[in-house]
Amino acid sequence: MVQQAQHLLTKLRQAGHEAWWVGGCVRDLLLGRPLKDIDIATSARPDEVANLFPAARYVGASFGVTLVRLEGHTFEVTTFRSEGTYSDRRRPDSVAYGDITQDAHRRDFTVNALYYDPFSHHVVDLVGGRQDLDARLLRAVGDPHRRFEEDALRLLRAIRFAAAYGLHIEENTWAALCQHAPSVKAISAERIRDELTRMLTGDSAGRALRLLEEAGILPIVLPEVSAMRGVRQGRQYHPEGDVFIHTLLAVEKVEPRTPLNVWATLLHDVGKPVTFSEDEAGCISFYQHDKVGAQMALEICRRLRFPQVFAGQVASVVERHMRFLTARQWNKSTMARFIAAETIESDLAVHRADSLASHGDLSALELVRSALGRARSKAEEPGLPPVLVTGRDLIDLGLTPGPQFGGILEQVREWQLNEEVSTREEAIERVRRERLKGG
Repeated sequence: MVQQAQHLLTKLRQAGHEAWWVGGCVRDLLLGRPLKDIDIATSARPDEVANLFPAARYVGASFGVTLVRLEGHTFEVTTFRSEGTYSDRRRPDSVAYGDITQDAHRRDFTVNALYYDPFSHHVVDLVGGRQDLDARLLRAVGDPHRRFEEDALRLLRAIRFAAAYGLHIEENTWAALCQHAPSVKAISAERIRDELTRMLTGDSAGRALRLLEEAGILPIVLPEVSAMRGVRQGRQYHPEGDVFIHTLLAVEKVEPRTPLNVWATLLHDVGKPVTFSEDEAGCISFYQHDKVGAQMALEICRRLRFPQVFAGQVASVVERHMRFLTARQWNKSTMARFIAAETIESDLAVHRADSLASHGDLSALELVRSALGRARSKAEEPGLPPVLVTGRDLIDLGLTPGPQFGGILEQVREWQLNEEVSTREEAIERVRRERLKGG
């Protein structure tokens, strides 16, 4: 990627244009972090970029944005510009091509407004971004109120950057962020979803959630999660504190940090605030919070426009997370059914995080993980084996079709999963004996 980005700069410069690496890649480079992608800022207009790179395509020509693909890598090439007002709180109503100074002053935060020459290693800093980076400060470029008024998504981006890079949000920037917190209502559900997912899958998800709560944003975008704050739990199982603290700790501990795992962890106790009860002796309970929470999780995912399949998976993990409590009492059939679920890896990941963020007991996790390992040693996937007996077999035995067929077939399935029968012949013979014995 680096070699291709250098080639792109060389070709632009040879054609007489100014060109630099810009934004997040420069920030990451100065922090010693691996580069995820490289963006280019240039004096070349989109049509001039396209003339130099025939495979280029416009993704926002009116905003000066062109995508250039070189040897399997895609680079966003943006023309130096200044911007007009943002009437829709997302995109500028107009842009005017300009120079590097104008380009730097229209960017969001100073640490994202740095320009870099990969050949001379020279950094162009027109807004104090390098000094802020050294001081671990996140500061808006220019007037923070104007920056947040232009694009409300910057409210979420500010928190994501601060959490991910260990930055302290500069005083005036933080004050403006809190003041403009209600503006997140203007952001589309999809954009909120994507920013939250980036925060949650990062290594500082707990801090991001705390900042969202302190800024007054969490009660707007995820009121069900904000409602966890202050909800007491029994100290025997939750010495760490209230439901909110427990959830933040769990989100920090979940591994691997896939979108499914982090969202299911975030929402695994979302049903507790609405199911909280305390008896006269002071015993706290959350009756059926797993089932209530599963429905709430489904509604949250739908509200954030997650794909239906993903929403269902999150809800399933939330609904199943309490089942580990009885794992030691499961028979072979119950265990086989549980580990055959498509979400089993996420079930394990969420239970591990849940346990590490509370009582620390991982014995149930190891019990289920061992059963999963044994099942996988016998087959490529621990799915349930094919059924041994069908309704046709029952008819052949002389039984009359009816509602009782379901119960008979379910009983045969239990025998099979408990390894009491292993072949079709054994299963049919046992059905014959049981039915004859039953009259």
